[in-house]
Amino acid sequence: MSAPLAGFTVVALEQAVSAPLASRTLGDLGARVIKVENPRGGDFARHYDDVVRGSAAHFVWVNRGKESVTLDLKDPRGLDLLHRLLDRADALVSNLAPGAADRLGVGPDQLAQRHPHLVAVEISGYGRGGPLSDKRAYDLLVQAESGACSITGTEGAPAKAGPPFADTSSGLYAAIAVLAGLFRRQAGGTGGSTHVAMFDVMTELMGYALTFTRHSGVEQQPRGMGSPAVVPYGAYATADGHTVVLGTTNDAEWRRLARDLLARPDLADDPRYATAAGRVEHRDALDALVGEWCARTDLAAIQSAADAAAIGNSRYNTTTDVLEHPHLHARGRWGEVETPGGPVPALLPPLGERLDPVPALGAHTDAMLRELGVADAEIDALRADGVV
Repeated sequence: MSAPLAGFTVVALEQAVSAPLASRTLGDLGARVIKVENPRGGDFARHYDDVVRGSAAHFVWVNRGKESVTLDLKDPRGLDLLHRLLDRADALVSNLAPGAADRLGVGPDQLAQRHPHLVAVEISGYGRGGPLSDKRAYDLLVQAESGACSITGTEGAPAKAGPPFADTSSGLYAAIAVLAGLFRRQAGGTGGSTHVAMFDVMTELMGYALTFTRHSGVEQQPRGMGSPAVVPYGAYATADGHTVVLGTTNDAEWRRLARDLLARPDLADDPRYATAAGRVEHRDALDALVGEWCARTDLAAIQSAADAAAIGNSRYNTTTDVLEHPHLHARGRWGEVETPGGPVPALLPPLGERLDPVPALGAHTDAMLRELGVADAEIDALRADGVV
């Protein structure tokens, strides 16, 4: 079977993580992705570090499988070449600085006039029409603004979530928006523009916390590796120096944990712990009881007993642990991807099987210009002028 987006072309005016993940996801599904970069340095995420054979870890992660074309969009000739690319493309994904798309002539109204067939998705920090619309927005800033940091970490010590959730979630919403636009167009409609605001995405992901506070008047405090709404649900040290994570999400699971793991049927029958609200009220006592049992039991025995009792459990792993995780290896999740510095291991995407190369800056410029009918002599002149 061919990939579902085979034959579709996506042009990406992107940097950092959010739009690059969106376009890479579309590439994983078979689309041709043309990444347009500034000739002078390109996507700034290329230069965050050089740990991957001379390339940056962020860049390698979200930019494999793309063609890199360098164009100076401040030069009319470079901008004209971009529009010639868009004439042939199916979708445009962008996450430029506030106002940059309009200044370049690729804002929603301008695209509707010049490229009505194009499905365009723009990612910004705060969307259009609000008091924060012109502010720059990075993952940490949007996590903080949306309240996500207030429910992450521990009480009195808020934290940013480790993975860049504002960036990645916005990128995935943008990919969904492109798919929806292509579906609409295939059904006989036109292209059209969609705006994905990182702030909107993060407040959506804050749905439970915001709903709880609105209707209770209570701001739930962060619980580290626990949950403000469920107990027992957290991390506990084991007798052999590991950390086990145990989770109960309903009353029946709690009773099984008490009877089958702790061997405490009295706890299972105790009316103080019969409901989720009661267990939350007695959080410290229950965490202490579970913690004491785990502290005198090895990890393997805890997980075996939990599995037998159908209690959710996992082992706390570091990034080094995950690199050698047996589940990833057993399922063949590791492959290899080419980078400008040579081949490196890479995880297969959750969707699709493509692990095409990570492009060097401008590696596909000449080939793309020839596709557009630009003669070699003109390419040489454009390069001499710094347009490509």
